[in-house]
Amino acid sequence: MDQTLASQSPEGPSIPFDNSYAALPQGFYARSDPRPATAPRLLAFNAPLAEALGITGLEDRAALAQAFSGNHLPEGAEPLAQAYAGHQFGGFSPQLGDGRALLIGEVMGRDGHRMDLQLKGSGRTVFSRNGDGLAAIGPVLREYLVAEAMQALGVPTTRALAAVATGDRVQREVGLPGAVLTRVASSHLRVGSFEYFAARQDRTRMQMLLEFAIARHDPGAATPLDFLKGVIARQADLVAQWMSIGFIHGVMNTDNTTISGETIDYGPCAFMDGYHPATVYSSIDRQGRYAYENQANIIPWNMAQLASSLLLLETDTEAGIAAYTEAVNAMPGLIQAAWLNRFGAKIGLSEPSEADRALIEELLALMTNQEADFTNTFRGLADGTAAGEFSDPAPFRDWERKWQARLEREGDPQALMRATNPAVIPRNHRVEEVLAAATAGDMAPFEDLFRVLQTPFTLAEADAAYAKPPRPEEEVQATFCGT
Repeated sequence: MDQTLASQSPEGPSIPFDNSYAALPQGFYARSDPRPATAPRLLAFNAPLAEALGITGLEDRAALAQAFSGNHLPEGAEPLAQAYAGHQFGGFSPQLGDGRALLIGEVMGRDGHRMDLQLKGSGRTVFSRNGDGLAAIGPVLREYLVAEAMQALGVPTTRALAAVATGDRVQREVGLPGAVLTRVASSHLRVGSFEYFAARQDRTRMQMLLEFAIARHDPGAATPLDFLKGVIARQADLVAQWMSIGFIHGVMNTDNTTISGETIDYGPCAFMDGYHPATVYSSIDRQGRYAYENQANIIPWNMAQLASSLLLLETDTEAGIAAYTEAVNAMPGLIQAAWLNRFGAKIGLSEPSEADRALIEELLALMTNQEADFTNTFRGLADGTAAGEFSDPAPFRDWERKWQARLEREGDPQALMRATNPAVIPRNHRVEEVLAAATAGDMAPFEDLFRVLQTPFTLAEADAAYAKPPRPEEEVQATFCGT
């Protein structure tokens, strides 16, 4: 490795690193350096996020490209690849780890929250297995775009700080221009982080990991069970939020399930156009394990894997199994309660009750039968245009009468619906369109779509085309992980 390229340098941005994960002992990570980039060039940079993180020295784009490609890491960076395991489509892999990512350090944001900074696509690590550790421009910009769109939608998510073209080619089915993403997260701890030490029966490091995670995410937790319940609550609400905006993660493996409750890893993710609960886009999800409707079933399964890992710390295993099982079995009820609150708000109900669930489910059944557009139907409830989303509006009109009668008990349902139902989402065909243009060297379409997605609940008339569903020839049938 050319250390003159991949060295730390005082030039460029200044990042107030305050690293804690790097202080953990051997076994939690492998120290590694990013691969040098031949000709780094800044594609996108999130200046408001940088400022919120206390990062300074943002004026020189060339210096930013050098820093966030990994060529000249700012002073205080301690690049390392984190170790973790994971269940991937139900099958357990005892060692995965960061195969194409490096945690370069942590910062205390201006809001007092500790955040990870990670380079993704920065080259091979000891965990790379057969991969090259690199990323292409398309997947990097997909994560940048969708992560920041999710942030604007109010969904807990990892963030995107920078996207840098490397000037190198990445070989996939064809050669593609390479890139590196700088990802920001409350932490990169996953269910798989705990599975890693459980698989090795390493009680000492499991205890250290738990204490680290509690200090980071659950300072009020006194026991492993308290911690488990905190993760369950966050993930239950997260999946309900996904479903309320028609989002399909696509790869809900345990190594992609965070302890923080943030959405992570925007690989073959997608947003539904026409509503159907069995919708799948991911090209690698051939059995529909992570279909839209199944996300609420998979997340308790993932939490059961976390619970099984934490059992390593229990001296009374039988009592631990009983308590953990009770916590995991309570999760479907939490998801259903969060789902009802979010979908109730989508139809203008400020405090929906169980009696309102049937009204919501009836609308979803009508949408399924006629493949009504998910986003535009719900947005149309506030605007009075929802009937136009149905090829046969008569059944909807029957439902609408019952719904209007229910709204008579509400104060300002239109305002609630407009604040809950986005006017615009990252439609799959639009995302693919701008990524293709960016890969060919034209960033203007990406920048325009990004602009629109930053205010998803308001849409200017001049941007109305971004709310339109795809024409049949524009429909995206499958999305890909991009690794």
